[in-house]
Amino acid sequence: MSAALLELQKRMATAVMEPLTRNETMRRVRRDGVVMEREAAAFIKPNDALTSLERLEIYNRQYWFRLYSSFEEDFPGLQAVLGRRQFDRLMRAYLDKCPSISFTLRDLGSRLPSWLTRNQELTAPKSRLAEDMGLLEWAHIEAYDAATTPAPTAESFANVTDTTVFQLQPSVRLLDLAYPVDELLIAVRRSTGNSATSANNATATRKINAVRRVAKLPPARIWLAVHRQEFTVYYKRLTFEEYRMLTAIQSGAALGVTFEAAFIDSSMDEAARPAFLQECFHQWAVLGWLCEHNLPSQKSARSGDLK
Repeated sequence: MSAALLELQKRMATAVMEPLTRNETMRRVRRDGVVMEREAAAFIKPNDALTSLERLEIYNRQYWFRLYSSFEEDFPGLQAVLGRRQFDRLMRAYLDKCPSISFTLRDLGSRLPSWLTRNQELTAPKSRLAEDMGLLEWAHIEAYDAATTPAPTAESFANVTDTTVFQLQPSVRLLDLAYPVDELLIAVRRSTGNSATSANNATATRKINAVRRVAKLPPARIWLAVHRQEFTVYYKRLTFEEYRMLTAIQSGAALGVTFEAAFIDSSMDEAARPAFLQECFHQWAVLGWLCEHNLPSQKSARSGDLK
């Protein structure tokens, strides 16, 4: 590729990726002071119907409308929590400060959870609820197309000791939340896809009622595992003890340390603990959450329907 062509591509990309105005038109003067009419004329020819600027504006608007559409598809729960108008303001502010830097739109919301924490003025008065929803929706995206790592062999399970180290599948995400946003997101996702006007009106009402119900709840911690089975993402509530064990496994702790960590400050009766550990370990194995330590991933899910 010639240096001249590369420079032209960079110039075009800079113009196309410049954020739109509030009226969703191309800026006449870019934020760095460049007059866009002159810039467009420098590398785009007009035609009988459109000026150089008008032709460039088509690409500028298409680029941003695609980003908006992708962001809305990825975060329907956050939109339900905030409402259309507040969500739009947040989306535009986020995409302005955290523009796409990846070849895939899948990564568009990768910086959203931490960004929400730093910009609570855009989510008030539902900031914590919005943060929890953002965490869950990004975890859903990560869980859906994360790699799959080989499960432990029967021999590995048979030879488990206190020093055994397992890992969690990359598709398992552990969340410490203040609101039951799992229930809310399931309700929102189930409501999408209706095309009839009456159904849409009824669906919108149910969404609003569900958000209001959850928003009125006093914060109460829940622990959640977001995981994938085949091409479907599921949410599983965890006990505090189970959450602590799974986070310990995720950090690389041996099973002996993991099991001890579960019961620090726990009110569970000591007599019930062995059966609890056995049941947890059995469930993790059945669900396929465990994998061998330091084994490479084999594949990732990149297609199918998000649930």
